[in-house]
Amino acid sequence: MTDATPCARVLGEGSSRIWGMSSAERLGRIFARAGVSQGESAGSGTVVLARADHVFDEALIKAVIVRPDSVMIGAEGAPVAAHVREANADVAAEALLAGNAASAVLRDLTRLDPADLTYNSALRKREAPVLERLDAGNARAVEARLFQGSYKGITDLVTKYVWPVPARIVTRWCALTGISPNQVTFASLILVLVAMYLFWIGQFGWGLVAAWVMTFLDTVDGKLARVTLRSSPWGNVFDHGIDLIHPPFWWWAWLAGVQASGFDLPHPELLLAVIVGGYVAQRIEEGIFIRLFGMHMHAWRRFDSFFRLITARRNPNLLLLSAATLVGRPDIGLIAVGVWTALCLVVHAVQIVQGLGARRPLVSWLEG
Repeated sequence: MTDATPCARVLGEGSSRIWGMSSAERLGRIFARAGVSQGESAGSGTVVLARADHVFDEALIKAVIVRPDSVMIGAEGAPVAAHVREANADVAAEALLAGNAASAVLRDLTRLDPADLTYNSALRKREAPVLERLDAGNARAVEARLFQGSYKGITDLVTKYVWPVPARIVTRWCALTGISPNQVTFASLILVLVAMYLFWIGQFGWGLVAAWVMTFLDTVDGKLARVTLRSSPWGNVFDHGIDLIHPPFWWWAWLAGVQASGFDLPHPELLLAVIVGGYVAQRIEEGIFIRLFGMHMHAWRRFDSFFRLITARRNPNLLLLSAATLVGRPDIGLIAVGVWTALCLVVHAVQIVQGLGARRPLVSWLEG
């Protein structure tokens, strides 16, 4: 086998569409993102073949790309993708389309089972990757599986339990109408500024409406990018940059609004320092954990994953502020955010110490 980058061939067309594209178009995007061009090879290299009547999780195609002399086996033992020598590509393509795993060109290849590729370290979860034969009868069900697969397994409780159903509806609408992930992210940026202004002038109710819509769009843009395979380095920086930077400005604006509304906060400068400093310190703690142990703090043990649901990040803090605003005490909400931030800072410090005392290397409970 040569070490040259393989070329790719999509076998067939695929008659049904998901997330606004055919399965053949989807495969083309996966190959492009992996740096694999479609067409005939210029030399005596290798070819990755994939059937367009199936929908593949991106991770499955990438697994085939990096494993020459391999074949991906789908339902009922039928071959659906393969990485073969260029000289055998035509014969292998016929065998794939016929579903003949016993063909001479495929039978001696290394068999790849999707069931062996269930842990997604990027999304921090264990979930069977999508590999489905696509037809008009199951297109919406396959869309639902791809959407579920786009979700991070470890996140806050609002993103995990409240947003999935409405986010899937809005994500599908965006995909069908051609709205890009970056356009959704830009809309969320506008709402960041609107919420900040409303908090600053003491309009906490309307500010929370803008803030919660922003958090919803923050869920939609990432899912839209993943299900349509339109994520980009710039989009990733744009989205995560906004997520990282804006929360301290919201809490600062909330403090200004509380003071403008006539509430008497004890030691407001200290409170703001705890909230903003605690937010920055928690991010630093997470970075230290990754640097020391090569994994995310929240993916280590079951408790760590549970605590990510409620740790003092934006959405759990907004829940505290929303509850306090409903009873007319936005000042108490900010104090609650300060106390919770300090407690979470201590919990994360303990997690680092526990990691230092544990047997190395640390292994995520999701991999077990």
